[in-house]
Order: sequence, then C-alpha cells, then structure tokens
Amino acid sequence: MALDDWYLTEDVDDFLARAGDFLRSRPGTHVMQLTWAERVRTRGATAFGAEAPVFGVLERAGEVHGSFYHLPPGGLGLSPLTPEQADTLAARLAALGHPLPSASGDLGTATAFADAWQRSTGATPKLRGTRVRLYRLGTLTPPRPLPAGRARLLGEQDLDQVMFWCGEFAKAVGEDVSIDAGSWAGTRYADKRYTLWETPDGTPVSVAGMNPLIGGQIQVDVVYTPAHLRGHGYAGAVTAEVSRAALAAGAKDVVLFADVANPTSNALYQRLGYRGLADWVAYDFC
Repeated sequence: MALDDWYLTEDVDDFLARAGDFLRSRPGTHVMQLTWAERVRTRGATAFGAEAPVFGVLERAGEVHGSFYHLPPGGLGLSPLTPEQADTLAARLAALGHPLPSASGDLGTATAFADAWQRSTGATPKLRGTRVRLYRLGTLTPPRPLPAGRARLLGEQDLDQVMFWCGEFAKAVGEDVSIDAGSWAGTRYADKRYTLWETPDGTPVSVAGMNPLIGGQIQVDVVYTPAHLRGHGYAGAVTAEVSRAALAAGAKDVVLFADVANPTSNALYQRLGYRGLADWVAYDFC
C-alpha cells in the first residue's frame, strides 16, 4: 500500500459515494463509520466542532479496503485495517500535519495504528481504560418472566426526562458532556429514540435508546438502570423491547456495545441473543 492510496475529503457525500457500499457490506464492524457520517450529513459539517471533518478512503485498483473519519477536535475513527494499511494511514496523516488526540477501532486496528502513529510522530499512545465489546443480535430471546410493569416510548413531550436519563448515563460511564436544553441538539444523544421501563405505578426504572436505521442496521445505544434498581430484570426487559422495535423498524442487523469489564451486562446481552463481533478500544496520544 502507498500513501497516495488514501483519498481524503471534507465532503461527507463524496465519502459516502466512494465508501458507502464498502461500509454497508459489513455494517456491524463499520457501525461507527456509518453513524458519524450520517450525523455529519444530516446536521452539517461543523455541527460537532468549528473545524470541518475529514474522511478517508483506502482505494486500490478500483476497490475500497478501508476508511476513517476525523471530527476535530475529537479523535480518529477507524474501519478494520491491517498493520500495513494502518502504517500508511499514519504516515499520510503525519505528513499532512494532522493533529490527533486519539484513535479508536477494533482492538487489532487501533493498536496497529497507535504503534504506527508513535513511529511517525513520536507521540506516546495510552490505552484508554474502557474496553468494549461489539455485539450483533442473532435470534432475540426476551427474558421470561418479564418484571412487572411496561415499556413506554418517549416522545418530544418527554424531552426533560430524556435529558435527565442521558445525563445520568453519561455520568455513569464517565463521559464528559453537558446535557441540557441549550446543548442537547449538538450531542450524540439527540438523534435517538428512547424507551423507559416503568413499574406498574408508573415509576421509571430503566432506559434504552436506539439510533436511526442506517445501512440496514440499528444500534442500541444507551442502556442504563440506576445502581439501586439493578438486579430486578429491568435492563433486560427494556433492552429486549428496544431490540424488538429495531427489528420491527426494518433493521436487518441490530448491534450494541458493552463494557468488557461488566460481566453482568455481557451475560445479559448474550441471554437476549446477542453474539460478540469484535472488541473495541481507544488510544489517547500524549
């Protein structure tokens, strides 16, 4: 692979025209590429920062072999790459003077790129603490029996509740984000549909969200139960309901991420019918 095999563009439509079929051929492992490209396409090039995003496509002999997105001031999001492909990308970006605070992707790709970035720039990669596993739904198996209560889809009239639950989730996972009426539209949480599990008296006890249908796939994203309410089956019930809704909305694939360090959530998703696809990590560069 040569440096000039990487085609770079700030135009998301150009990126999708070149890489869209490639990304949709394996929507699971390309979930972040598809999701962030769609967010830029629908919200605008500077919706997530003052600088324009940069997208890249690895092309050779008319075929696409890889891709990336970079939304400054955020990090680099990588499709699966070989060590050689990661090396040429690191050299290309370093030669152009692109500053990178971090890079994320499947375990092998992110590690290969972090090593290559260190060789190209001298930056020291530091593995971020959280390692997550990407799951894809096989046959949905709802929990039996379900806990008492019901699922309720939240609408526009429930924005205050949505922001509250997303804020609690963000704090629980250590995400540094402001979630209020002023910042809501610019967050990654704003384009999701949310469902609450409520007890028979209407008390909300667990929430799950799902992204829009992109490339025939829906990502279940944001699953949260307050610590004092766990162990009652609420998370399983609401995740099963959102997974069912994703399939009813036409998703051929339904995916989600889980913290590898949390055996309870990983076991839960597997009982619901989810099967592991890849482990995902991020490296910060110092």
